[in-house]
Amino acid sequence: MLKIRLFCAGGMSTSLLVRKMEAAAAEEGIEVDIIAHGVGSIDREIDDTVDCVLIGPQVGYQKATVKKVCDQYGVPMEVIPMTDYGMVNGKNVFALAKKLAAQKA
Repeated sequence: MLKIRLFCAGGMSTSLLVRKMEAAAAEEGIEVDIIAHGVGSIDREIDDTVDCVLIGPQVGYQKATVKKVCDQYGVPMEVIPMTDYGMVNGKNVFALAKKLAAQKA
């Protein structure tokens, strides 16, 4: 199972993206645990059981802060490309998550 955490400004704007990513994972037969949170809760939501972290482009300016937390646990992270985020392209974002998770393994 892939444990993916998404962070955005408030945690609500990514809920549709989470559903699209879950659908993409289901199409590939991959079990996932994907939850979206507000970036302010990153300290409470990341641990060494998380496979990867994605942050919304609207909080991309916080990448260094998020990376510092993720690095403590060896969790790879990246900013979701603005086009994929804006188009709610769950397949592309899930592909990015898989690529990141493979770096942890």
